[in-house]
Formats: sequence, structure tokens, C-alpha cells
Amino acid sequence: MRVFFARDILKMHDNEQQAWWVRKRNTLLDIADKNLNAYVYDLETIEKAALDMLALKSVSRVLYAMKANFNPEVLRTLANTGIDFDCVSPGEVLHLRAALADDATGRILFTPNFAPREEYEWGIREGLRVTLDNLFPLKAWPELFAGTRLFVRIDPNQGGGHHEHVVTVGKRSKFGVSLQELDELVALVDAADATIIGIHAHSGSGILEPANWQAVAGALLAAAERFPEVEVLDLGGGIGVPDKRGDPIFDLSLLDQYLAEFKASHPAYELWLEPGRYLVAVAGVLLAHVTQLKGKGDMQYVGVSTGINALIRPALYGAYHEIVNLTRINQDASERVTVVGPICETGDKFGTDRQFPASKENDVVAIATAGAYGRVMSSSYNLREIPPEVTI
Repeated sequence: MRVFFARDILKMHDNEQQAWWVRKRNTLLDIADKNLNAYVYDLETIEKAALDMLALKSVSRVLYAMKANFNPEVLRTLANTGIDFDCVSPGEVLHLRAALADDATGRILFTPNFAPREEYEWGIREGLRVTLDNLFPLKAWPELFAGTRLFVRIDPNQGGGHHEHVVTVGKRSKFGVSLQELDELVALVDAADATIIGIHAHSGSGILEPANWQAVAGALLAAAERFPEVEVLDLGGGIGVPDKRGDPIFDLSLLDQYLAEFKASHPAYELWLEPGRYLVAVAGVLLAHVTQLKGKGDMQYVGVSTGINALIRPALYGAYHEIVNLTRINQDASERVTVVGPICETGDKFGTDRQFPASKENDVVAIATAGAYGRVMSSSYNLREIPPEVTI
């Protein structure tokens, strides 16, 4: 068995690639001294990710999929860089407006899914750009859309994801109008006296191949050519982030190159992107404390003070999150352990067979890459408290 040392962690994250939670360890330990558990978001890291995305020359607009993290300070940080927003419910729109102390209507793309009629009525009444991703609203409520300028979400049948639950293309996904339904879509839009100005897609989550978005653009082009008023091809999000040490970092410059090639051939269209996790995941950690230690045969367990009620991604998606003992980051990681929480479920695990230093009760543990789909998916299951959020 290879023994990892804390200095290995430091080396793997050194120089400009050093994780912010290593550089700001003392700040995190101070926060943990005041909180049993806490989500901590580094706003500097979020701002850098946003500015890197906004630097893409081929992309006219970047919208943050705010379902990933709706912390008000996070939203304000992104808004101040020039990022706009994709909202999937009236609640998200109202929360965004409150966070920004601004109407923000012109910065929002409203993309409900299988929502009741009232949500579409509300979005139109509020003056939002509304996206349809199903023929049903046009069939059942055509009068709602008379005179409106709409986006429509197409299933490009091009994409993937790190788990079946985040694949958003293909017949087993509930999202989008299939390319085979384009003739019917054209007829319904005409009958409703609506205008399609944007073609939208989202091809999955955790995709690391930049060419994916060029392929999506090509698929959307086939739909856009059926609607002469289309101005925008919204290519969605799903850009992956490195979850493990040594994982590749997504090549934004190559993405820009691929999209620039497409745009050169089709200059009439603006290209938009909708990153969510890419902008915030790396910027967040979930802090907890070691509660108990247990050996069971050849299994060694390290218990911590929060569980899948706070971060369900490992149980839901089999997601990998790096886990470190911040208190003992300078000690040898000589034990192989499974890190578990206090929830009464066998699946209440953050990580299995992880290299860890010999830990003690009250040590501070940091679960990394937790800035996206963490707090927003949390619950009070077992009536456990949801960790508070802290921004630095």
C-alpha cells in the first residue's frame, strides 16, 4: 500500500494550481472553531472562474445556472463580473432579484421544465425570456404565447455526463424537443403566432471534451434554420471540473477555438453558454468535525458531524469529493478509511478507502469541490441541521 504524506497534497496543489483551501487553511480552521459544520465559499475563486469564462471571444453571453448554488454573496459576485443568469423556477427569479436588489429581468433566461401553466403565465407577465422544452404548452395553451419571443430547448442527442442522472439528452431524458419533432414545432409556433429567437440545449454534466459544444452547435443549427428570426444558439453548460488530484483541467482556450470555427461559418448567430458547476464547485468546501473512530474487521471508519443530508452527491451520483483532515494536513496519510456521517442510512458515506492521517475526535475535515449542488440539495433528513454558509 502506498503511503501518502500531507506534503504530497501540498505538492499536488502547489504554485498556481494549489487549492485555495490549502492556502487559506488557517481561515477555514477559524471558521470551523465557530461552527460544527459549514459550507465555505471562496469568492476570489468564483470571480476568477467567471472572468476566465467571460474572456471567451467566441461567446457573446454567459449565464450562470443558479440552481448550482444560490448563495446571495455568490450571486452578487457573479453579477458584478458581468455574468447573467439561467433560472428554472419563479422562486429562483425572486431570490435572484432580492440578492441583487435589482429587477434583473434583462439578465435572466427563464427555463421551467414540466411546470404548471401558471409558471409560464408568470414568466411572460414578468417580461422574462421564456424557454419551452416541450410541445405540450404550445398544443394546450397556444393563447399564452401569441406575440411572444421565445427560446426553445432542443434535444441535440449529443452529450453525456458523469452519471446517468445527469445525462440530459436522448429518449430516456425528459428534457428538450427532439429533432424529429421539428416539423410539428414549426406548425405549432406558427399557429400560436409566436416567434422563436433562440435555440437552446443542455447536453449533460461533467463533460470534459471541448469538441462537445461544437457538435451541439451543429445540431442546433439544423433547428435554427427552420426559424428565420433566431438570433441565439444557447449551447448550455455541463463543463466538467477536476474532482481528483491529477484530473485534467478543462481547456477553455480549445473550447474557444472550436466555437470560433463554428461562428466563422455561421456569423449570424450569437453563441451563449450556461455554466453552473464550473463557476462554483471548486470554490466550495464543506467543513465538519471528526466525531468517532471505528474499526470493523479490515474496515476503518472515520465519522464526521454531517452527512448526506448536507451533501447528497456521493450517494446520489457516486460523485467523488476529495476529503482532507485540515487539522493534520502536515501529518502522514497512513491509514485507509471510509468517511461516514451520522445519518441512519448505509449510503451515508462521503468517501470509501481514502488515505487519511491518524485522526482524533474534533479534528476538522474539509470535503472539497462542494460549491455546487451541495447546500442547494441539502435537507433536514433525520432532523439534522443544514450547515450554514460562510463566504470569504
